[in-house]
This record gives sequence, C-alpha cells and structure tokens, in this order.
Amino acid sequence: MQRYLISFDDGTMVIPEEDLPAVGEAARTVVREAKAAGVWIFGGGLLSQRASIVAADGSVADGPYPETKAVLGGFSILEVPSREEALKWAAKLAAACRCAQEVREIMFDPES
Repeated sequence: MQRYLISFDDGTMVIPEEDLPAVGEAARTVVREAKAAGVWIFGGGLLSQRASIVAADGSVADGPYPETKAVLGGFSILEVPSREEALKWAAKLAAACRCAQEVREIMFDPES
C-alpha cells in the first residue's frame, strides 16, 4: 500500500458563503466514505493565515502571506493500493470541495 497526499491550494476553493455548509458536508461525506473503506489516514482544512517558518537553527520568521503567495488550503492523506485509486479519491474530493486537487505520493519510510 502507498500513501498519497491529496491537497488543494488555498486560492482555488472559491465558494459562495451560502454554499459553505453544503460543501463542508460533502467533504465530510467523502471523508466518512474513506474511513469506512479503511484508506483514510489523516487530513483537514487549514486556516488562511501567515505561516511561521522555523529554521534549522531554531530561529523563527514570518512566512508567506496567503494573499501574496500560494499556500496549502487543505489536505488528505490516504493509504491505497495504487496511484489510480488515489486519483479516484481525489476526484471525489474535488467534486465535494468544488476545486482541483493535487495528488502526490509520499515517500516510503519503514519507521512511519
């Protein structure tokens, strides 16, 4: 089984305020389906905010501002048997969230 990161850019999910409850419920429905299928690892939406960047020396700097740079808006991590299966789940998430999803395989780490 391989793990995949399915994510979307914060600026691509442009939903009218009145549609947000329906979009949220549609996304939760896909998550419940993924959990029932045993492929869900973890995920969630991210608040639009400036990130903090922590360097190797421990120093902290302000990160990118969402209005000036593309940032992650939400993500799901799934464990599925193939890339094709990950793409099927991404299509379900794209339909629910009304925005394109990026699919990337997570490198295998025997300790995770």
